[in-house]
Parts: sequence; C-alpha cells; structure tokens
Amino acid sequence: MSNILILSTILINLALIFYSIGVWAERFSKYLKKWHVIVFWVGFTFDVLGTSAMHYISERPFDFTDMHTLTGQIALWLMLAHATWATLVVRKNKTELLKKFHRYSLFVWLIWLVPYFGGMIMGMNG
Repeated sequence: MSNILILSTILINLALIFYSIGVWAERFSKYLKKWHVIVFWVGFTFDVLGTSAMHYISERPFDFTDMHTLTGQIALWLMLAHATWATLVVRKNKTELLKKFHRYSLFVWLIWLVPYFGGMIMGMNG
C-alpha cells in the first residue's frame, strides 16, 4: 500500500470522525453551537485533503461518469454549503434558526456516507 493511499485513508477517516461528532452533537443538543460549526469545517477540510490525495493516485480523476466521483463531489459541495450555512446561522444568532438547523445536518451527513462507504467497498474489491 502506497504512502499516499495510507494518507488519504487517514484523512477521509478523520473527516468521518469530525463530521460525525459535529452532526450528532448538534442533533442531540437540538441547538447549533459555535463549536459544532468549527467541527463541521474541520471535517470538511479533512475531506478535501483526503479527496485531493485520492485524486493524485486515481486512474480516472474527476471522471463524472464514475459513480464514486459523482457522489463524492455532491457530498463535498453539500458539506461546503452546510458548513457555510451553519456559519451564517451562528453569526445571525437567532434562536429559531439555531434550533432548526439540525434537520439539515443529518441529511448532509447521510449523503456523505454514500461515497464514504462506496470508496471503502471499492478499496476492498480493488
């Protein structure tokens, strides 16, 4: 196993850990807090770094006819929108928005799991 593959695997798993902590902590508290937003951004950053590392070793980088690439890009863009929106909601500091935000978070997290597990399965079969 190459060093870049090990690095990308570690980065993607760190993305899973941080993003999951942020989403589930927010879900259980039913109130978006500043630290949740920070953890969303950390998870997103690890995902971008891991995806970039995988792009480097891929035989078909950014081929949108590939289902894993397509679902991965959709997930990344949703994570970016999610973290950006969370940042704006925390800055506005309106209780109503802070209480309802968790509904969107779980949806984005579930979509993110599709390329995560898809990549895991591809790695085991490849």
